[in-house]
Amino acid sequence: MQAGGPLSMCHNKEGISRRRFLQTGSVLAGVTLTGNALWDRLAWCAQTSGSAMLSEFGYGDVTIASDLPEQQLINTIDVLMALSDDSLLKPLRQMSGQAAPGEDLGGWYHYNPNYDYRKEFDDGFAPACTFGQWVSALARSYAVTGDQAVRQRVMRLNQLYARTITADFYINNRFPAYCYDKLLLGLIDSHTYVKDPQALAILEQTTNTALPHLPGHAIEHGVPWRTEKDKNDVSWTWDESYTISENLLLASQRGAGERYYKLGLQYLDDKDWFDPLSRNEHVLNDRHAYSYVNSLCSAMMAYMVAGSEKHLRAARNAFAMLQNQSYATGGWGPDETLRAPESNDLYASLENTHHSFETPCGSYAHFKLTRYLLRVTRDSRYGDSMERVMYNTVLGAKPLQENGENFYYSDYNYNAKRVYKQFRWACCSGTLPQVATDYRINMYFRAPRAVYVNLYLPSTLRWMENDTALSLTQESNYPFEDHVTFTVTSSKPVDLTLNFRIPAWAEEATVSVNGIRQKELGTPGQFAAVHREWKSGDRIELNLPLTMRLEAIDKRHTDTVALLRGPLVLMAVKNEQESPVPRITRQQLLTAARISERQWQVDTVSGKVTMQPFISMGDLPYTTYVKLV
Repeated sequence: MQAGGPLSMCHNKEGISRRRFLQTGSVLAGVTLTGNALWDRLAWCAQTSGSAMLSEFGYGDVTIASDLPEQQLINTIDVLMALSDDSLLKPLRQMSGQAAPGEDLGGWYHYNPNYDYRKEFDDGFAPACTFGQWVSALARSYAVTGDQAVRQRVMRLNQLYARTITADFYINNRFPAYCYDKLLLGLIDSHTYVKDPQALAILEQTTNTALPHLPGHAIEHGVPWRTEKDKNDVSWTWDESYTISENLLLASQRGAGERYYKLGLQYLDDKDWFDPLSRNEHVLNDRHAYSYVNSLCSAMMAYMVAGSEKHLRAARNAFAMLQNQSYATGGWGPDETLRAPESNDLYASLENTHHSFETPCGSYAHFKLTRYLLRVTRDSRYGDSMERVMYNTVLGAKPLQENGENFYYSDYNYNAKRVYKQFRWACCSGTLPQVATDYRINMYFRAPRAVYVNLYLPSTLRWMENDTALSLTQESNYPFEDHVTFTVTSSKPVDLTLNFRIPAWAEEATVSVNGIRQKELGTPGQFAAVHREWKSGDRIELNLPLTMRLEAIDKRHTDTVALLRGPLVLMAVKNEQESPVPRITRQQLLTAARISERQWQVDTVSGKVTMQPFISMGDLPYTTYVKLV
């Protein structure tokens, strides 16, 4: 690990630097520390350093009053709560040679010992792969709602799962590292949010069982490492050991111990991935899109926990590369593949695929990555990117169904439609419930005597500032209207800085407090910092002008454009029989007339074209991009 970052200069109470602390075998004041005592010192170091890093609020600190994210949370948690314990445990029990009563869920979740991806892709591709994610989502849901039935369900599932832990689960599994990673997260979320007293012990049992059947370091996607398995079946090389450092390091911070810190460093994919990215070398081409973007969260955790500047550089450089190959919606990775720089692949994808963006999984990785980058850098562009992905991709996902039908790809083809994936209980059925809980922790952040407002959704934040109880209530019809209002409630006057993200596109934005416009605030691409003594009833008003603008698919095809209004991409609704790409002039697009709250109309020589956002598209055919004439 390289020196630097938030923990590199951390000093414990005895004045010994963290670097020396690790190098000297943890001898403090003549006492050798081991085990829990050693880790307590490291934990203290982590807690008292990194003061420049923004902190997350808790899941229960934010109440959302917006229909789409709330419906998504209710839908996904209701589906998970309706599944029987026996159905959820069935593949885990089967793969461990135990009796497995109950209904088989089928799809990816089903265990089929004779599975062959060359013959079918649905029946047993990744058995039990989403179990840990579902436990994680339920634990986070409990942190949001306090529903005791959800808490009891999480603890019961953990107890039942603990009885299934055997080596056979990993031996018989195409994705041992992937499944271990999800189980790990489910258990540390159970420990953190549900306060399951057995969660960390079950995690130790899981880790002890899994490690002998994982590679000893990160293995690149597609590289054989279990020769007895992958000799004749390439699907055995699709595991994702290069993503697991994030949750290992997170576990070390949540009380699981030093072992997980060391494992987190051990599984960082440095040689082939993070090292070249830290040198700003473009190595994204042909890599699996979701998993490698997800692995960038491991790089961020390596900085946030272990202070590695190299990994921060890698994540920032990779994110910039990713934005250069993203659609106007913020989505990326057509056919689940990252692309070479300056290629025509994104443009070609508008005709050659309907698999444009792996939406719930990709959004989950994108939100984590931008949240970490924003917390570390306080750079508002990461919030801009998060907002764009939220409004144009995952909030428009079709709801998870009780039979396992799940929304997987957003379609940006010239002849697009929102459809369910043909395979049931795919990986996106695991991440969508986690995304639905996480809107709350993406919206607001805090620093000493400061709050950062990142996302604009009707909501209320409640928190304590020393001995002062505060709330900040956000009201708006954003992103359809440009006015956002905040009201402060405080148990007593408090000196505080409230920071509001001004999107880079929001030219001539304004900030007012109690009706008085704040001079020199509202610069696009920055946080507007309002410092004062706040009292109950104080109001902050933002005006974020939602002007129309065009974005080309890439620099070589400037006549192929998407129409944006604020953070929203407005997509052209098409006739079922209509095949040509709409051809519209620049002026016609930019002067689209609003005909309802969520619809605009463009007058062209060939007729009227209706434009509306992805979240309102329903089952209509559409195209994200049109041609300029």
